[in-house]
Amino acid sequence: MAAMNAVNWLSEEEQRIWRSFLAVNSLLQERLDRDLQRRDGLTLVEYAILVHLSEAEGQRMRMRSLADTVIVSKSRLSHQVARLERDGYVRREDCVEDRRGFWAVLTDKGAEVLRAAAPGHVAQVREYVFDRLTDTQVAEFGAIMAVLERGLRESSAK
Repeated sequence: MAAMNAVNWLSEEEQRIWRSFLAVNSLLQERLDRDLQRRDGLTLVEYAILVHLSEAEGQRMRMRSLADTVIVSKSRLSHQVARLERDGYVRREDCVEDRRGFWAVLTDKGAEVLRAAAPGHVAQVREYVFDRLTDTQVAEFGAIMAVLERGLRESSAK
């Protein structure tokens, strides 16, 4: 029983905020994913892959870096890239520098699908998040997210 006393339990307010955060995160991902699948035939993860490839130099990224950027496991990324490859949105290329590695490369068809999907996705993000906040709340939200992301990335690097 002594070990339980050492726990710094969440206050009622912290518990309420934490549960609200979990609900918002889950609901937001589910709605954005459902909308992208319905409208564009893409999952949220596939959309993220296409976005990151479109922003990368030469519209290509190493698979390992892409997994870290999209924040999915290497096996899940491999599965998602295989689907995107099957649909002609991405192609894999051998990495000359590392025979075990591969590049994921955005195709012209993938860029076209992304251009078509982006306006609807951005409209949903704006409706569900940014249009509900004041400019001050957006700034505070950005600062909070930066602190949390930095802390999580630093603790995972240890």
